[in-house]
Amino acid sequence: MKLKGFKIGNINIEGGLCLGPMAGVSDLPFRRLCKEMGASLLVTEMVSAKAIYFKNKNTEPLMKIDKDEHPVALQLFGSDPDIIALMAAQIENRDFDIFDFNMGCPVRKIVNNGEGSALMKNPKLVEEILSKLVKSVKKPVTLKIRKGFNEDNINAVEIAKIAEASGVSAIAVHARTREQYYSGKADWSIIKAVKSAVNIPVIGNGDVKDGKSAEEMYEYTGCDGIMIARAARGNPWIFREIRDYFCSKTVEKPAKDEVIDMILKHCRLQMEYDDEIMAVRKMRKHVAWYTHGMKGSSTLRDRVNHIESYNELEHLLRTV
Repeated sequence: MKLKGFKIGNINIEGGLCLGPMAGVSDLPFRRLCKEMGASLLVTEMVSAKAIYFKNKNTEPLMKIDKDEHPVALQLFGSDPDIIALMAAQIENRDFDIFDFNMGCPVRKIVNNGEGSALMKNPKLVEEILSKLVKSVKKPVTLKIRKGFNEDNINAVEIAKIAEASGVSAIAVHARTREQYYSGKADWSIIKAVKSAVNIPVIGNGDVKDGKSAEEMYEYTGCDGIMIARAARGNPWIFREIRDYFCSKTVEKPAKDEVIDMILKHCRLQMEYDDEIMAVRKMRKHVAWYTHGMKGSSTLRDRVNHIESYNELEHLLRTV
């Protein structure tokens, strides 16, 4: 079986492997690493349409795009159709290829504001948001949803049909409800159902952690692409590994030295956008993910929380 590719509008997504948006994780440095490792499409962290409207100073860094990222989608979230459409038109000339709209975020603060996955409870508002967004921009629009808000409200197929009718170019389906957050088993049957219900590309998301599970998702759901999020934390190699698996059914896991080199490279990239102390502090959670399961990792995670320079990080990693 070969890795699929698909189109979003007129944009080729070769290989069909997408890095999912993760707040505090899928920033520009991490996206660059995943691109180098074989990710076909990158998606930014969520960007609030209201925050753009009110010129929030913390929003600008979230919208930075590197010339080597393409194709890359900028993910918007919000609940006011007019503000979403207006802000999308305002930022459309920035250097990204696709607008992605978030209806999948399960975080309580977002949901309580009627945003993210809470929108799935209001199909009429979904239609208004998507229709106005698509009409306000020339770049293709994609959508990220969940199976439903909870087990009593499974409506991914309904929302997908609304999205297609509104002019959305592709849809990513996380096969869990908002109520599940990220726990329990992803229900791939909902991805299969959405794929059967619409003619636009469908991207499957949930429980893909390696080449074998990627192949199983493709075969079971018939999806056009796969979105990988949490499984990429501390593991940008996952895109390379899935590609290798589809080519030869063999996978070469990174050795300890390669992991250490990747952490340090990640930190150097982070330092291109933040001062050294801030970059090293941001790396703390990444170090925990990169070294999970490694001998001495618990001691390393404790010690990394007390360092604030690149040299200290390198010394710690080289002597662990």
